[in-house]
Amino acid sequence: MSTMVYPREEKLDKLSQEEIISNTKLVMQGLEALKNEHNSILHSLLETIKCLKKDEEANLVHEKSNLLRKSVEMIELGLGEAQVMMALSNHLNAVESEKQKLRAQVRRLCQENQWLRDELANTQQKLQRSEQTVAQLEEEKKHLEFMNQLKKYDEDVSPSEEKEGDSTKDSLDDLFPNEEEEHGPGLPHQHSSAVAAAQQGGYEIPARLRTLHNLVIQYASQGRYEVAVPLCKQALEDLEKTSGHDHPDVATMLNILALVYRDQNKYKEAAHLLNDALSIREKTLGKDHPAVAATLNNLAVLYGKRGKYKEAEPLCKRALEIREKVLGKDHPDVAKQLNNLALLCQNQGKYDEVEYYYCRALEIYESCLGPDDPNVAKTKNNLASCYLKQGKYKDAEVLYKEILTRAHVKEFGSVDDEHKPIWMHAEEREEMSKSKHRDSAPYAEYGGWYKACKVSSPTVNTTLRNLGALYRRQGKLEAAETLEECAVRSRRQGIDPINQTKVVEILKEGDGTERHRSLGGSVKYENATDGSEEVSMGVEWSGA
Repeated sequence: MSTMVYPREEKLDKLSQEEIISNTKLVMQGLEALKNEHNSILHSLLETIKCLKKDEEANLVHEKSNLLRKSVEMIELGLGEAQVMMALSNHLNAVESEKQKLRAQVRRLCQENQWLRDELANTQQKLQRSEQTVAQLEEEKKHLEFMNQLKKYDEDVSPSEEKEGDSTKDSLDDLFPNEEEEHGPGLPHQHSSAVAAAQQGGYEIPARLRTLHNLVIQYASQGRYEVAVPLCKQALEDLEKTSGHDHPDVATMLNILALVYRDQNKYKEAAHLLNDALSIREKTLGKDHPAVAATLNNLAVLYGKRGKYKEAEPLCKRALEIREKVLGKDHPDVAKQLNNLALLCQNQGKYDEVEYYYCRALEIYESCLGPDDPNVAKTKNNLASCYLKQGKYKDAEVLYKEILTRAHVKEFGSVDDEHKPIWMHAEEREEMSKSKHRDSAPYAEYGGWYKACKVSSPTVNTTLRNLGALYRRQGKLEAAETLEECAVRSRRQGIDPINQTKVVEILKEGDGTERHRSLGGSVKYENATDGSEEVSMGVEWSGA
């Protein structure tokens, strides 16, 4: 009888898959041999049982045959398990083969994906370069068109013709490009006097620089400083080469470039350029030329934006003196400069001077432009803000009511029982609410006022909010709600939370006058801006 050979148990954990398979095959062969031996022994025992006659010997043989049968069954079971292991091994080999194929496919797909990414990156780079080339060509095209336009001016307008230009044209409009729209058509005598005063210095801004100024302003308004700045620098370089550094045209170009730097919040660079322009204009045009006043004003605005109110104030006062001397003390440009000066003083807490400057500006606007000019209402709003800073709420309330009443009269022609200003409606509702006979009628009964009066003016809209805030401080909640509702309905644009809360913040600062005098707000400089108490509509920037 052959013996089975089994691997040592302590080495089973260290066997590889191939060793396990080979050992399994050896075990199968041993089991098969053992099975054959057991079958032969069992057969011989069965033959022996047939030959035996005694019962005891027969029983013994029967027991041995049963043991052999059990051994054969165990051997067959072992063979079956070994076959299962072999089948499982074949299956694992097939799975591993398929796994290798899939890995090969994944590697191939990864290589293809990387190749496609590289191709896409190259294509995107080519597209970006193409777009940059197209943009550059477009800018070159615009620059060439602009240069052609300048050549047209140079060919069509000779220097003598520029100096002998139309006497009705206001050269101050060159210095303050937006003032023509603000003044309106009703000031021919002021315009002619301004022209004469400006031409006394013997310098008028060339048409090509006016065109360049407008083009730069357009680029700056679009945020395209990468175009505006090189354009200004190139023009400045050309002017210095042809005319020298100390020439009025160079000073004008410095002003234009300073405008661009200001819009980029590069205040130091802008201040350096303006000081240079001021020196050139004083040297070439004289210290009392309108262009010098324009540069002084620009420099004061710049200092105000940086919070340097003390440094800005003397510059603004000097610009005011020049304009009074050249234009006369009752010119609207003088009123603008007064507004600028009042704003600088207000930020320093000099409220007596602020009242004086605003009141004087108001007199000029009312006498020159009439009571219905927008500048009148804006100046009253600014003066009312000064009163609020000092705690003079009654004086501020009077000005707010004057603005709203004038807007009403301008639309309806009179104040009567059927046509009342909105503040009268508000106070009537307040009285009715206190007498417990609150009007249940809808807002539409008098809400049409905001449509009929066309309250698209930011000044009137601001006045509604400011007077509403003042009413709330006085406890007139119904009146305040009426004005605020009218302001919301009449406003074309969205709510401006900054302007809306400034008067409320002032009213919450306290009741003491001395406390209000210690307060100073920050300056907001914009062209022809009305609104809160810290915004002066008179502050302008002279681009040329």
